[in-house]
Amino acid sequence: MGNELIILIMVASLLCALIFGLPLAVGLGGVALIFTYFNWGVSGFYAAASACISQSTNEILLAVPLFIFMGNMLRYSNIADEIYDMMYRTLGAVKGGLAIGTVIVCAIFAAMAGIAAVATITMGLVALPSMLKRNYNKHLAVGCIAAAGGLGILIPPSVTMILYALLAQLSVGKLFAAGMIPGILLAILYCIYIFIRAEMDPVYAPALPQEERPSFKEIFISFKALIWPIIIILLVLGTIYGGVCTPTEAAAMGALGTVIAVIIKGNFTWKVLSEASSATLKITCMAMWIVIGGTIFSAIFNALGAQKIMLDLAAGLPGGRWTVFVIFQILYFFLGCFLDPTAIVLICTPIFHPIAAALGFDPIWFATIFIINMQMAYITPPFGYNLFYMRSVVPPDVTMKDIYISVLPFIVIIVICLLIVTMFPQIILWLPNMMIK
Repeated sequence: MGNELIILIMVASLLCALIFGLPLAVGLGGVALIFTYFNWGVSGFYAAASACISQSTNEILLAVPLFIFMGNMLRYSNIADEIYDMMYRTLGAVKGGLAIGTVIVCAIFAAMAGIAAVATITMGLVALPSMLKRNYNKHLAVGCIAAAGGLGILIPPSVTMILYALLAQLSVGKLFAAGMIPGILLAILYCIYIFIRAEMDPVYAPALPQEERPSFKEIFISFKALIWPIIIILLVLGTIYGGVCTPTEAAAMGALGTVIAVIIKGNFTWKVLSEASSATLKITCMAMWIVIGGTIFSAIFNALGAQKIMLDLAAGLPGGRWTVFVIFQILYFFLGCFLDPTAIVLICTPIFHPIAAALGFDPIWFATIFIINMQMAYITPPFGYNLFYMRSVVPPDVTMKDIYISVLPFIVIIVICLLIVTMFPQIILWLPNMMIK
């Protein structure tokens, strides 16, 4: 049996395993081990084990639980409530101002925690009731939170970027820098859409009535809410780009900073620490098992010569490397409809990244394009993670259908962002080239 046929059967087996509800880590690792034994016998297990140990003991992975812990502690800090109150006071007089403020708060939260769930759930609890109470269109209110909550995997620090950098052997610092401007660009595009949509229909996202608008003094005082976000961002990104800390050490600094913030704000209890630590352990264990399963699958997949087969196939396609690039984007979108972005990173990166590099695409640019796609995966129906996070916090009259409808304009905006950074690659590359030598 030729390797091409074996690879096709292997991919089909993985899809069947996932369709029938097998846990992702088990599906990835189990299918890979079966095909390892089929091709190389028991001796192939040693190679699989070696790949797992090498990948799962990499020092950079220590940053993953630390950033997850940061995110979980931030939920108890009331920082999100204070920033949203600031945005409420500052932008409430503008049509769509509460939704625009929500996007900005999510972007700030993204720069403090490397996971999407924190901003999505927190703003779902804080901002959504406020917008619905003031007669905002429910699709806009839900959609802006679901979409902007996903900025946590694009704006650094990002756990997804750490995993990608590990698998592709890229600089985490460069990848963090590359995601910053596209992340801000995407947040700005969200805000522009909300503003235009609100201007087109006066009742879609009304401004606050005159009697609810704060004075200039109240707005100015509310800006003290930015103190802790600035401190935490400087502890993480500032120490990385200042050359003081590695990404792993910076994650530890950020985790310590969030604990101190919770203590100073008077919200620290042993129950809070226990709940944050327990949630961190669960998410980290799940992620690590997916890493192990994905590592085995990718190692065996590449050992069968998948990269060479795909390169040979790409060479024969009309349109050259850009046809391959477009095919990759379509695959990312399709996978994002059904799989966790972490799984997509672990499956696709070891296979697609070397192909992209061989075709002449800049590795950092291609990686950032991938991460933008993964942000879209967080809100792509039917199984985008942020859609289900939102389902857990919306009122009963907001259905799953409403949530699906709410994210459609934001998916279009992400596609527009992808087109912009594809046509103008320096949007991604300028900052890493300037800041990281």
